[in-house]
Amino acid sequence: MMFYKFAYPLPMVAFFAIIISQAGAYDPLDPHGNITIKWDVMSWTPDGYVAVVTMTNFQMYRHIMSPGWTLGWVWAKKEVIWSMVGAQATEQGDCSKFKGNVPHCCKKNPTVVDLLPGVPYNQQIANCCKGGVVSSWGQDSSTAVSSFQVSVGRAGTSNKTVNLPLNFTLLGPGLGYTCSGAKKVPSTVFLTPDGRRKTQALMTWNVTCTYNQILASRYPSCCVSMSSFYNSTITPCPSCSCGCQNNNNCISGDAEIESVVGKNRTRSRNSNAMIRCTNHMCPIRVHWHVKLNYKEYWRVKMTVTNFNYAMNYTQWTLVAQHPNLDNITQVFSFEYKPLLPYKYTNDTGMFYGLKFFNDVLKEAGADGNVQSELILRKDMSTFTFKQGWAFPRKIYFNGDECAMPGPEEYPYLPNSANSKLISVSTMASFLLLVFANLLGMI
Repeated sequence: MMFYKFAYPLPMVAFFAIIISQAGAYDPLDPHGNITIKWDVMSWTPDGYVAVVTMTNFQMYRHIMSPGWTLGWVWAKKEVIWSMVGAQATEQGDCSKFKGNVPHCCKKNPTVVDLLPGVPYNQQIANCCKGGVVSSWGQDSSTAVSSFQVSVGRAGTSNKTVNLPLNFTLLGPGLGYTCSGAKKVPSTVFLTPDGRRKTQALMTWNVTCTYNQILASRYPSCCVSMSSFYNSTITPCPSCSCGCQNNNNCISGDAEIESVVGKNRTRSRNSNAMIRCTNHMCPIRVHWHVKLNYKEYWRVKMTVTNFNYAMNYTQWTLVAQHPNLDNITQVFSFEYKPLLPYKYTNDTGMFYGLKFFNDVLKEAGADGNVQSELILRKDMSTFTFKQGWAFPRKIYFNGDECAMPGPEEYPYLPNSANSKLISVSTMASFLLLVFANLLGMI
């Protein structure tokens, strides 16, 4: 009888594990965000096919930065890659069975990366060769695409005999993405440059990859600190926001970094040991400062600081959620774009750097920060400095949600400030009036 007592919880545990996994991949601020990988068979060959593989990043604010994407799959049978244009397999594998023409890759589970910029033109196709860097759709849809061409041998030579690849994996550049199985879809239709003729692929299948921050890391990768003009207290990032597992390997200061790795250090994917020692141990800190209060407006300063000595953040993005972002008036030194995942709300905005000015957040040090100021128009029916209303509800950096202080730790409005808090514009008007009266008396 004891067997029956424990028979039902196990399936229930598995069910809830699946539900939690799927929920983690859902982003309420970007509910339709994903990376779609499309295979278009463009021609048949004597022993296989030639396909153009297009990776499109439909995520509004999560991009793939350097060192770029890595795409992998498992062949259904004994397929090989004869050649590639615009990308390359990282390993050739065992091709000893072939005489004469040797395939580009004979591995059962090939791993493919983008080519670097500047490769010869005969190795390029459209949207290739960017070192695997892919913009987010919201930041720049024209550069949110990456493509390569692959010639597959020992494969089917018709729609009925082709076997779709299996078990797709995507690193972008790290962990976090889960990919669906390949699914046949209607063939892609192409329009000729003059717009007068349509052609179509011989066969098309799609793979959809979604991001889950829990799969990427046990801990957040950024944190938020706060301050205000009406309170001298600075609320720091929560202690060990990003985990303190690297406490013994962190760098205590700029002087130590040179002695540890030298001036000509190289970047690597695992740069956790190159983070400056802090109470939060995060590579990125976002500071939100309520700077000024005007009669009809208020002003915020945002500062993003890089504490990672081994990482430049290219094409970085910052997403903030605050109810007053529906009435933002001016943004200095950052690009701004509202995110509207739902028609009934407009409280989320994406910020990113100006091209060639501050679109690269440099490594930790004197230049390892970017700053902006926002002017927001007040809605008198909702605006207040009480109870931390002026601070963001959520902050995301490069698509990952940052650790926030607890609401009880927000800089509070002193009790006496309710009657004494005077706007800058009101004070300025008063001083001008006094000055005018003094001039009249002279």
